[in-house]
Amino acid sequence: MPPSNTKSLRIAVLADSDTRWKWGASTAGRVAPAAPAAPVLDGFLLRGRATPTPRQLAEVGVRADSLREVTAAEFLRVMAREPYDVLVLALVGGGVQAVLHGLRRVWEDRADRPVVVTGYVGVVYEKLADGLLLRHGADLVLANSRQDAERFRQVYEGVGADASSVTEVALPFLGGAPYTGEHDPYTVVFAAQPSVPDTRRDRTYLLERLVRHARLHPGREVLLKLRSRPGEHTTHLEELPYQKLAQRLDLPPNFRLVYGNMGEVLDRTDLMVTVSSTAALESLHRRIPTVVLTDLGVREALGNHHFVGSGCLASWDQLDAGHRPVPDEEWVARQGVAADGRYASAFDAARDRIAELLGRPGGRPPLAPYYTPETAPGYLPGVLARHHLAPDGSLLPGAPAADREPGPVRQIVRRAARGAYRHGVQRVAPVIRRMGEL
Repeated sequence: MPPSNTKSLRIAVLADSDTRWKWGASTAGRVAPAAPAAPVLDGFLLRGRATPTPRQLAEVGVRADSLREVTAAEFLRVMAREPYDVLVLALVGGGVQAVLHGLRRVWEDRADRPVVVTGYVGVVYEKLADGLLLRHGADLVLANSRQDAERFRQVYEGVGADASSVTEVALPFLGGAPYTGEHDPYTVVFAAQPSVPDTRRDRTYLLERLVRHARLHPGREVLLKLRSRPGEHTTHLEELPYQKLAQRLDLPPNFRLVYGNMGEVLDRTDLMVTVSSTAALESLHRRIPTVVLTDLGVREALGNHHFVGSGCLASWDQLDAGHRPVPDEEWVARQGVAADGRYASAFDAARDRIAELLGRPGGRPPLAPYYTPETAPGYLPGVLARHHLAPDGSLLPGAPAADREPGPVRQIVRRAARGAYRHGVQRVAPVIRRMGEL
């Protein structure tokens, strides 16, 4: 049954990293149908290598009425008994698919199940078909732009899957005051990414060029915007943190490493520079001059190929000489950036679709992912097994207990194990890799 007019809409968000929590919680706020009372938002963090720390959650700046860590089994148990209206799955593709099959199992006798929403954190530049088909089965698969909506429908229709779930929206965390002119001091921001580029040589090159720009322009403030502190992980693994590389350089006084909410950093930015970060779209939305670097080539592996035609591609040599990019307005409009003022209405279609599903007589049909034991017998079982689920969505023997909260000793062990894993990724793995190259 749809929520009554006298109670709040109940929304749950399941996320597996800080960036996906930011996307999921922001999306929940954007797509919630209008109601007399503010929606209640309960957050769930899927326990894993990228589970965000309290500092990362605070930096995201999105609040929830409740927030706790869960395993997939624990989350499914909650979903089986709690009467939520909307569920946003902010997970990697395999996680979405596993949860969809688990939910199909626990909701098999429920017509009043929640409306399930999923999508992508930002630019979709790799694994398009794989990621999309792993997300198929949700009631709404959100596309952050007109271009993505067209591509998503083509993939689903091309394999004979129902494409009606694809719903065009925009990135939910765009906003902030439009850029009105240069600050004092003029501020250049490089938005670092944890996995692009991924080699020491390329990351050192970018850092050295950023430092060189600071030296060439001593009147400018040059900021290296970092996503996580050493020992933390975000959506992607970061084996070579820029903080560590910067320790070996003589940094000029007008160069600084900064953390914090990206929106607050953009408030003082005059030139945004990146390889392919979603921060470029946040910057373009505010009409801040934005550069996507070509120094390492325009390549699919870097993700900067997505910006072909944007008018934003340039090199450090050009920036050092004073180049100011001018974005292509048609390209920007197709990316869901909505710098022309249409952003306020970008989520209307999704909001209306959710309201229609909540008010549908007789409830909602069972979830129907494209991947089943019949369509993908050699692929699906492995995807589900990583989350301790059998091909029919039931829990496998030996799955983590879903009927009780972990005790204090187990919580301490989990934190220690996560810390050891992160240390291994950032400290041990690079050493072993270098030894292998001897």
